[in-house]
Amino acid sequence: MNILHSLTQRPLRAALAAALAVGLPVAALTAPASPAAAQQDDLDRAVTALRGISTMKADFTQTDRQGQVARGVMTLKRPGKIRFEYEKSIPMLVVSNGKSLYMIDYEVDQVQRWPIRRSPLGALLDPNRDVKKYGKLIPTSNPDVVSIEVRDSSRPEFGVITMIFVRSSSAPGGLQLTNWVALDSQNHRTTVKLRNHRYGVAVSDSAFTFKDPRRTSRRPR
Repeated sequence: MNILHSLTQRPLRAALAAALAVGLPVAALTAPASPAAAQQDDLDRAVTALRGISTMKADFTQTDRQGQVARGVMTLKRPGKIRFEYEKSIPMLVVSNGKSLYMIDYEVDQVQRWPIRRSPLGALLDPNRDVKKYGKLIPTSNPDVVSIEVRDSSRPEFGVITMIFVRSSSAPGGLQLTNWVALDSQNHRTTVKLRNHRYGVAVSDSAFTFKDPRRTSRRPR
């Protein structure tokens, strides 16, 4: 099931939360291809950078294909855990416990779940599985920018994610993930931009649970 498509008739808040699986194109960054060896080096560095993040928090700005914007805080923890906590005006939560990606809508007391592998976020959450096998370098006109596109050509329904890194000595592996752009199988597009990165912060596993609104007596997932 496509997350955004299933929510096109839902309020703006739901559409914004669902859009984490989709993104914007990066044609503006395209330039003539660099030598294959240099491309492989940058791909290796990008994978090393992702694997080097044990925990991270960052502020995010999310924009969908219609220009609708939402903001919040992203929390990441290896292996495979991520949380997108939106600003107070958006009663939504997107969280992964390492196996499944949940979208919780507290306005209508609804929870939806997808296997991580069916979202382009799988490449971000599990670089061991996706980036090296399905990733390729997208040449850029800026030597300090590295763009990696990840897609499984045999499973187009899983979508595409393009991760943009900027060289930074303060980031793990010397590359800082600044945004990702993605495209789902139905051409729904969104971008997520990160700023104010904090690496190595203390993050409890309880950050990747949630209060299930469907039953008030239900324990956190």
